[in-house]
Amino acid sequence: MSTVSAVSGHPEYAFSKPTLDQVTLVEGWGVEGDVHGGVTVRHRSRMARDPHQPNLRQVHLIHRELFEELAEQGHRVAPGDLGENITTRGVDLLGLPEGTLLRLGEEAVVRVTGLRNPCRQIEDFQPGLLKRVLPRGPDGEVVRLAGVMSVVRRGGVVRPGDPVVVEPPRGAHHPLRPV
Repeated sequence: MSTVSAVSGHPEYAFSKPTLDQVTLVEGWGVEGDVHGGVTVRHRSRMARDPHQPNLRQVHLIHRELFEELAEQGHRVAPGDLGENITTRGVDLLGLPEGTLLRLGEEAVVRVTGLRNPCRQIEDFQPGLLKRVLPRGPDGEVVRLAGVMSVVRRGGVVRPGDPVVVEPPRGAHHPLRPV
């Protein structure tokens, strides 16, 4: 069964976000009270380029299995440490096609927009970690492992232990790209 493992949010810009008992997702906005919520971009690097572009990064999700893989490589990472809002278990987030809907708990629905493109702050958080979440595949291409980004399609409360239901998009499936 696929579940929500943890939820996190922070009202100020900080690399890590504290875990919470619950978060409220707001349609078209993101996590209520989280600094990255908004209709237009809220990530500082993207705001510097164009503050009017749509926010395709309202809710950041990471699979808890990544933390276990990183632990085997000597990195201790807990939910919220990499700035994600929702930590899942049992969902192949990185393998989802663009536009996949994730039903979180009883009401909330997010639409997956793309892969997180991790920044240098990950290296500042733990030396060597950036290379672990951005390895090169057999073909030499960068593989992004630091989760997926999404927008809120329907609001609702999300708590640890809530089920996650995956609904792939209809029609042709397109692989996730960095957003």
